[in-house]
Amino acid sequence: MLDFARQYAEIRHEVLAAIEAVCESQKFILGPQVSSFEQAAAFACAAPHAIGCASGTDALWLAMAAAGIGTLDPGTTPSRDAVITSPFSFFASVSAILRAGARPLLADIDPATFNLSPAAVDRVLKSPQGVAVKAILPVHLYGQCADWDAFAALQDLHNVLLIEDAAQAFGATWQFPSGQVTPAGALGDAAAFSFYPTKNLSAFGDAGLVTTRSAEIDDHARSLRAHGMKRRYFHDEIGWNSRLDTLQAAVLEVKLRHLPRWNQQRRTLAARYDQLLQAASLTGTSTTEGIVLPYTDPRAGHVFHQYVLRAPRRDALRQYLTDHHIGSEIYYPLPLHLQASLAVLGYEPGDFPESERAAAEVLALPIYPELREDEQQTIVEAIRNFYG
Repeated sequence: MLDFARQYAEIRHEVLAAIEAVCESQKFILGPQVSSFEQAAAFACAAPHAIGCASGTDALWLAMAAAGIGTLDPGTTPSRDAVITSPFSFFASVSAILRAGARPLLADIDPATFNLSPAAVDRVLKSPQGVAVKAILPVHLYGQCADWDAFAALQDLHNVLLIEDAAQAFGATWQFPSGQVTPAGALGDAAAFSFYPTKNLSAFGDAGLVTTRSAEIDDHARSLRAHGMKRRYFHDEIGWNSRLDTLQAAVLEVKLRHLPRWNQQRRTLAARYDQLLQAASLTGTSTTEGIVLPYTDPRAGHVFHQYVLRAPRRDALRQYLTDHHIGSEIYYPLPLHLQASLAVLGYEPGDFPESERAAAEVLALPIYPELREDEQQTIVEAIRNFYG
């Protein structure tokens, strides 16, 4: 699925020089490279503020907690705050809501983009649940922004916060009816990014980032990531230890300079997959007709963190690819409402049919900037042989 060595070979000298600078400074915790990367990341996202933290999961929690969602102090009365999000995402989208002390409410996905459906969210907002919906958490799944025109309209109508789960979408954009193009990270009230090593912008370990347009959220998140401290050893509230490591920040700032080119290479690879699969007569409008290619909303600037098909006989195809030494992955095989640890939420099979259908059909093919054209041809030929 990935070959990290290819990217490292390209930027090795830049990365090692950045790491050496940190080692020479001996400033490993919130050193100058952290604030330097935060400023560069904020500029890339067109957001006034960016706060580095320890992981994408922490970034989700920080974004919500800093925005006043849920309850921070254990032992207090449980919050009635609720956050609406997707059941078709990585586990952290829901677990971070619970960690913030709020209740997750789920709504189904748009079958074309796999992103949270605004129409489904609207139905949840109109259904009394005995809670106060404070925010919507759309996930920019696979590197494509959720329908922000529709979510902005829901925000205006229902007076809720919009928190972006942009873990997979650094560099993605959304074009509004006015023609304005806005990057992920500057669309909502706050956003959370992950720099897990598989991401488009990746650290050499765990790392994350919160972006926001709000000076208040920025200030609160900086306190929360450092045990609730604004002054050393004076804890105004119960926070967490979630600082971005200085070494990771140094690596990330090097990689950020290359990211626009890498994201464009991913778009080129995605377009080539489309062409190869169509030329092999493998595609259809549904899995009864063939492979369903990824759909890109014309308003979205997709960065193809993943290239995800809908595939007939998906599991058998994946096994065939594995047998022929070709990587693939299922993102995600079990929707969140069916996870054993989330049974307490009270959902049942059939509650979110589009998410359940997607979980049975999706398959991600290898995509990373250094993937070669001949390797893509080999992958598509193997798929053709399976169906042939």
